Amino acid sequence: MDILRIILAIFLPPVAAFLTVGIGLHFWLNIILTICGILPGMIHALWLVVKKKGP
Repeated sequence: MDILRIILAIFLPPVAAFLTVGIGLHFWLNIILTICGILPGMIHALWLVVKKKGP
């Protein structure tokens, strides 16, 4: 499942953020970062997916 999230983080960062943390602060922050530029949103989504602990 993490591979799918990483692929989504590259192509659709807000979707990856939503699947990782749900609708919360990090999701909305990722929306804002993606609107500002795809690269900041992508980096944030990848960070969320990689730092996630647990199953």
